[in-house]
This record gives sequence, structure tokens and C-alpha cells, in this order.
Amino acid sequence: MSMPPPPPPPAYGGPDQPMSQSDEKTWALLSHVGAIFFGFLAPLVIFLVFGKRGPFVRHHAVEALNFQLTLLIGYVVSTILIVILIGIVGFIVLAIASLVLSIMAAIAANNGQWYKYPFTIRMVK
Repeated sequence: MSMPPPPPPPAYGGPDQPMSQSDEKTWALLSHVGAIFFGFLAPLVIFLVFGKRGPFVRHHAVEALNFQLTLLIGYVVSTILIVILIGIVGFIVLAIASLVLSIMAAIAANNGQWYKYPFTIRMVK
């Protein structure tokens, strides 16, 4: 009686297999664009799912996550300061900065460049 052949490896490469450069760029781009629409959740999910599969996607997901968490702190402070009306200005400044810097980061990721957000508290390493 002969042994059956081993099962084939997963078609997508498995959860710990390195990603292609193209896939890394795509997921790095999505970590920034997703953050525009879903806040810190998009980069968090990308970091947890794809963070071990490539240094480029990990870097961009961590950068986007840290930036979104920093923005969250800013939004909380602005909410508190709304009582004295300066919080409204804070909301507007944070929203514009979020959009502009996330687009700049997405362009850098799409071009295969490393990007660091300015004025970001680095909570996740």
C-alpha cells in the first residue's frame, strides 16, 4: 500500500510567505487610502494580516496606524476644546492634514518609496 502524495501548498503562498514587491506596494497603498475612509482600522487590519509578510507593507501600515492614532488624540482634544470654540479650528486643521498627508503617503507607497508622517507619535513600532 503506497502513501498518498502530500497536499499542495496554498495557492496564495501561505500566511507567513513573503509577498511580491507588487503586492507589498498595493497593500502599503491601501493602508493609507483605507485610513482616509476607515481611520485607524484599515492600517490596523493590514498590519495584523500582512505585517509579517514584508518589511515595506509593515512599515507603511505602522506609519499609517501611528498617524491615525495621533489624529485620534487630536480629535479628542479638539472635542474637549470645542467648548471654547478653538476646537472647531482644530477639527478643520486635522481633517485637512489627514487628507493631504495620507494622499502624499499613498503616492509614496505606490512609487515604492518609504514614507514617514511628520508630527506623529510613534506608539506602534
